[in-house]
Amino acid sequence: MLTDREVTATIEMLKNEHLDVRAITLGLSLLDCLSDDLARLSAKILDKISRHAENLVRVCDRIGEKYGIPVVNKRIAVSPVSALAGPFDKAQLVKVAKVLDKAALETGVDFVGGFGALVEKGMSKGDAALISAIPEALAETHRVCSSVNVASSRDGINMDAVALMGRIIKRAAELSRASDGLACAKLVVFANIPPDMPFMAGAYMGLGEPDAVINVGVSGPGVVKKAIDRAMGQNPKPSFGQLSDVIKRTAYKVTRVGEIIGREVAAELGLPFGVVDLSLAPAPQVGDSVGEIFGSFGLKAIGAPGSTALLALLNDAVKKGGAFASSHVGGLSGAFIPVSEDLGIGAAVEAGYLGLEKLEALTSVCSVGLDMVSLPGDTSAATLAALIADEMAIGVINHKTTAARLIPVPGKRAGDTVTFGGLLGSSTIMGVRDYGEAEAFVGLGGQIPAPIHSLRN
Repeated sequence: MLTDREVTATIEMLKNEHLDVRAITLGLSLLDCLSDDLARLSAKILDKISRHAENLVRVCDRIGEKYGIPVVNKRIAVSPVSALAGPFDKAQLVKVAKVLDKAALETGVDFVGGFGALVEKGMSKGDAALISAIPEALAETHRVCSSVNVASSRDGINMDAVALMGRIIKRAAELSRASDGLACAKLVVFANIPPDMPFMAGAYMGLGEPDAVINVGVSGPGVVKKAIDRAMGQNPKPSFGQLSDVIKRTAYKVTRVGEIIGREVAAELGLPFGVVDLSLAPAPQVGDSVGEIFGSFGLKAIGAPGSTALLALLNDAVKKGGAFASSHVGGLSGAFIPVSEDLGIGAAVEAGYLGLEKLEALTSVCSVGLDMVSLPGDTSAATLAALIADEMAIGVINHKTTAARLIPVPGKRAGDTVTFGGLLGSSTIMGVRDYGEAEAFVGLGGQIPAPIHSLRN
């Protein structure tokens, strides 16, 4: 039961602090759609998505209106399409992506994720065909997202897959040149990808999940900032421990809101409820920024000395508050630092406080990684692969999820600006040190072995 004071605080979050349910995601297994006939596979995929998702948007809107809490995005995450890809070639798999896009359009969802593969230890024929289809699939569809897991703490880093993904990203950028490489914004390379994440572009339906499930992603960076500002006003010099408690209590309230909405949507659709992913996922607007939180702690901007320690505190406190609020917290649940999607982070890049090297250091303690990072268009595929390898290593060694969503913007140089629109925002192109040696390094290939702590059992 909530006290009157807690109810009032939640209403304030809704009115003035940008509290929302960022995503309701229907996870859907496509394994029962398996067929070696493309037409039959396509028909079965379209039928299953349509049957399960036909009322998703309507139910989310109705329940959001009932509680006065907007559900911003409605999404679908499917089994890794590579699991169905064995009988097909690249061109046929692009057609499968278009079927997913059609299903998303007909059901009214914003995105469908899962056009991807899990290749941390090697690639099957289906994996290779699927990955080769990604550039065309993302450039020729509007709502399809892709994720490829190339590393895990248990298996190490598949450097052949890392090198391949560098080339795939370059190809995707070229094919979407007219939209400044927008296809790359729908492609994420992962280490330790979670199977139940509701956030795009990385969401997919894990192989150990139910046939269909509802996962919810709640975001509240504005809520957290306001809570810290209030604490600072009441106590001009609070300790880090006291501020951590403020964040934990705030995360608790936000998580409870998300679970209430998610469970009611699941019940209405007759599906099991999965997890609440409490991630501070920003939007490109004032008052909804992770980057702005750093100013509340007294730092000039994210990227200034002390930023990594503060982000570690923030990430940990969010997870603790969420875990106390629900036994069904999953996905990533922490703090995102997507450069173009966060006004505060974007401003720090533009002002020179945050460079690529410091951003990589921050990813060692955040919940994702190098996210929505715009790079010069002439960045080589090998350099992209080397950046991915560095990010994967952080995840593998630290037993955490890390990811790279890199966008080499065709025709742009470091310091230029690019605008993607909507939730993807805009960004200054970050400089990257490309000395031409990455080709030899990435070309070594093979597997970077898993660390010794992978032998735990």
